[in-house]
Amino acid sequence: MSRVNTVDLVPGMILEADVYNYNDQLILPEGLVLNDKAITKLSYYAITSVRIKDVAAEKLVEPVVPEEVVSSYGERLRSTEQFKQYKAEFESTVNEMSRVLSDVVVKNAPLDSDKMVEEALNLLNSPEGEVNVFDMVHNMRQYDDITFAHSLNVGLICNVFAGWLGMSEEDKKLATECGILHDIGKLKIPESIIKKPKKLTDTEFKVVKTHSTEGYKILQRCNVSTHVKNAALMHHERCDGSGYPFGLIADQIDYYAKIVSIADVYEAMTACRSYRGSLCPFTVIEIFEEEGLQKYDTHMIMTFLENIVNTYMLNRVRLSNGKEGDIVFINKNRLSRPTIKCDNNEFIDLSKEPDLRVECLL
Repeated sequence: MSRVNTVDLVPGMILEADVYNYNDQLILPEGLVLNDKAITKLSYYAITSVRIKDVAAEKLVEPVVPEEVVSSYGERLRSTEQFKQYKAEFESTVNEMSRVLSDVVVKNAPLDSDKMVEEALNLLNSPEGEVNVFDMVHNMRQYDDITFAHSLNVGLICNVFAGWLGMSEEDKKLATECGILHDIGKLKIPESIIKKPKKLTDTEFKVVKTHSTEGYKILQRCNVSTHVKNAALMHHERCDGSGYPFGLIADQIDYYAKIVSIADVYEAMTACRSYRGSLCPFTVIEIFEEEGLQKYDTHMIMTFLENIVNTYMLNRVRLSNGKEGDIVFINKNRLSRPTIKCDNNEFIDLSKEPDLRVECLL
C-alpha cells in the first residue's frame, strides 16, 4: 500500500482505504476503482493524497485520451494566435511571480502586490480581443511549477467572478490579489513534500495542510488588505463547517475567501492533467451541483455556475451516447444538464435522461 498525491492519480487505480474529508465525512469508499470523476472529487475536497493498492505495473492500463473524445474545440483554440500569445505571456508572468514571491518568503523582500495584479490583468487583454480566461484555463498544459501557475489562474478567475457578482473595479482587483496570493503559504512547505512524486506519510500530509496558516503569517508582515490575509487563511473553509483549519461556517468566513474558495476548486478540477486534457466543464458543474450548494455561499456558487454555463449556449457538444448537437436551452434547476438539439432535429433534455451526459465540447 502506498500514499499517492492526488495530482498523480490515474483512472484504474484502486483505493486501499476509505477517504474522509477534514470533518470526518466519507468521500470515497475503500476498494473504489478510480475514474476521472472520482479523482476530480478529491480535488474538490482539497484532498492532497490517498492510499492506493499496490498493483503490478503490467496490470495498469496506460492512461491515454482516446482521439475520438478529444475536444476539437480545444484543439482549435490552441492553434489560434490569441492562445499562443496568451500562453507565452502566462509563462513569463508565472516565472516573474515565482521570483517575486520567493524573495518575499525567503529574503523578507517587500511585496508590491499592486504591480503583480496589474501584470496578471494584462493577460486578459489581447490584440485579437478580450480573452476568455475559462477557455484558457481549460486548455493550458500542466506546469512543473504548479503552485504559481495555479495561483495565477485562480487570481484571473476571481477577477471575472467578482465582475459577475457586480463588484466595483477596485474590488475586482482586490479579489484578483486574494486569488494570486491565496497559496503563498505553500512556499513554506518543504519542496521534498510539495514535489514528492508518490508517497506522503500521514505526518507530511498534515504539514501540507498548514499552508493556509503559514500563508496568513507571511502576509501579516506585508502591506496588503485584511481580506488578502484572510483569503490565504480561510480558502479551505466551507460554509457547512467541513473545511479547515478552523471549521468555520457561513458568515464567519471572509467574503473574499469565499470567492477564492470557489475559484480555487474550479481551477483545480478543470486544469489539464498529465494523463488527459481538461475535464468537460459540464462534469465539473455537475459535481458542484451535487455537493457544493451547502459548502459554498449559495448566491456566489449559483452566480458562478450560471455564468459559466451560459457561455456555452449554442455550443456544439458530443453526448456520452455518441450523438452530437447544439446546446439550445439551459435548465436552471440542473445547470449541468442542458437541452441538446441533435442533427436530425431530435431534442434531448438531459435533465430527463440520467444515463446521458455532455461528454465534450466540439
